[in-house]
Amino acid sequence: MITQQEMLNHFLPILERKGIIYKKKTMIKAKKAVPGTLIVTKTNDGDETKNKAEKGDWLVENQTSSSEQYLIKPQVFEKKYTLIQSLENGWGSYQPNGKVIAIQIEKSDLSHFDKSDKMEFEAPWKELTVLRVGDFLVVPPEKDEIYRIAKKEFGETYEKD
Repeated sequence: MITQQEMLNHFLPILERKGIIYKKKTMIKAKKAVPGTLIVTKTNDGDETKNKAEKGDWLVENQTSSSEQYLIKPQVFEKKYTLIQSLENGWGSYQPNGKVIAIQIEKSDLSHFDKSDKMEFEAPWKELTVLRVGDFLVVPPEKDEIYRIAKKEFGETYEKD
């Protein structure tokens, strides 16, 4: 498996050179996750990854055509989102505050790993995630992790800052 560190080692210089700063343009729904719950993140092009909720994690649902769900650690969630309105069943509507540095993946970006159209790598939460040509590879401003956002969902949720 290609590790987070290998991905950062290879792509961070590229992101620093060619990356563009984006901000999330859409609100999200979120609630406290039930520990032990397995969340499978599904995008329009299929299953992206999976993650098991731990105590304190937040379950986030993007307001996209695929309504993909994923987990965020409490310290990250508190930095990235502000509650706008409480909803039913523990859900809330949140305004995003965070930014990312992103590049759109081309075939040449995958060739370093001897891949052509798609590859898998270790997500920050230690599970496999898929990366396809056309997807966006992003890092937060801290540049301490790297992850994929599917092309369609990226276009639905992000805009240049």
